Amino acid sequence: MHRFHFALCIVGATIAMSSEAAEPKCPALLDHTVRQLAGEQVDRLCETYQGQVVMIVNTASKCGFAPQFDGLESLYRKYKDQGFAVLGFPSADFGGQEYASEQEAADFCRLTYGVQFPMYATTHAKKGKADPLFQGLAQAAKGDYPSWNFHKYVLNRNGELIGSFGSFTGPTSSKIETLIQSALDG
Repeated sequence: MHRFHFALCIVGATIAMSSEAAEPKCPALLDHTVRQLAGEQVDRLCETYQGQVVMIVNTASKCGFAPQFDGLESLYRKYKDQGFAVLGFPSADFGGQEYASEQEAADFCRLTYGVQFPMYATTHAKKGKADPLFQGLAQAAKGDYPSWNFHKYVLNRNGELIGSFGSFTGPTSSKIETLIQSALDG
């Protein structure tokens, strides 16, 4: 009788361990919980975007690079059905070029540029002030912190950094688009 009970315990432990192993591990760069812009809902990036190619961008509504919202939205619409997401994080770190109110920032993005890609709560991206998400991205990029608004980080489907692009590289540049296509196909 004891052997039978012992065998059941071993089988139960093996099943529990194999079901844990079946759950994919959260990649460190996506292991963050963030609040949606001008809202109460929070997303755990790992659960929401795991297995997707992701572009994370620090944005600013009043910046001269704000027209890049058009390119970001264009990329999002073009590739979202293939497993691609753009995540925008407004920041006033560079020149105070973001609205003080998250609702104003959200309205600006939606009404001026038709932004449908996910936008998250205002954050800090600048070296020395960066929140944990941007600290992790910059560390993965060998210290490449945003030096201005609209810095773009690209992660592959495994949540690994595969590209870091400054403000002057537009989101629809051939360099970025080729990288995204390759990551989606890979």
